Amino acid sequence: MTRIAFYPGSFDPPTNGHLDVIARALALADRLVVAIGVHPGKTPVLTFEERVALIEAVAATIDGAAGRVEVVAFDGLAVEAARAAGATLMIRGLRDGTDFDYEMQLAGMNGELAPEIRTVFLPASPAVRHVTGTLVRQIAKMGGDVAAFVPVVVARKLTQKFRS
Repeated sequence: MTRIAFYPGSFDPPTNGHLDVIARALALADRLVVAIGVHPGKTPVLTFEERVALIEAVAATIDGAAGRVEVVAFDGLAVEAARAAGATLMIRGLRDGTDFDYEMQLAGMNGELAPEIRTVFLPASPAVRHVTGTLVRQIAKMGGDVAAFVPVVVARKLTQKFRS
């Protein structure tokens, strides 16, 4: 039986923290579905297509990831999208205690909605614990160097996006 993990998020932009979680999630599952939440009320910096291309490029740099990562969109409940993908694991990254409190509530609710899907928390590696997509976007918008926080391909895309 193939173990499928589901990793939802906005990935706007994909950060080194996301890359860290993707690499570690692949150690737990045969296949990983990286699911980009698409919300009509939000205007992301990067288009869905840009985020897909960046996640695919970043995932390709992980040893053993070839053919094991799929990037999809979802616009409803993450747990329903995970179920539709055939996932038995919901992957969530944790940076700190604030994340933990929120994610525990979410895991509890998801457990009631889909008890067959287990939530797995992956604590952020120390080198990426401070990285957030929100801060990366703010730094990039103000012309700052985000190279320490995102993969090279993402830094290039953000520089290009904000120079336009």
